[in-house]
Amino acid sequence: MTQTVAEIMRAKLAAAFQPEHLEVIDESESHRGHGGWREGGSTHFRVVMRSSALAGMSRIERSRAVHRTLESELTGGVHALALDLST
Repeated sequence: MTQTVAEIMRAKLAAAFQPEHLEVIDESESHRGHGGWREGGSTHFRVVMRSSALAGMSRIERSRAVHRTLESELTGGVHALALDLST
């Protein structure tokens, strides 16, 4: 059984940050016809994450940590990633 991009992202974020709350939302369909959109989705995502692992990091540091964790997805077809991150 092949995992979806959202499932892979969720697993990587859970392993890296042990979040108390995590949502990985595929918003691709709402971007139909916009730049980066492809048939089949998995191009535009929103991540909502609450994790004590982010404590002491600036907003930019939090974003960079998530981008490092999801590097292969971001270079492999994910066009947009919106982040809502806090402790």
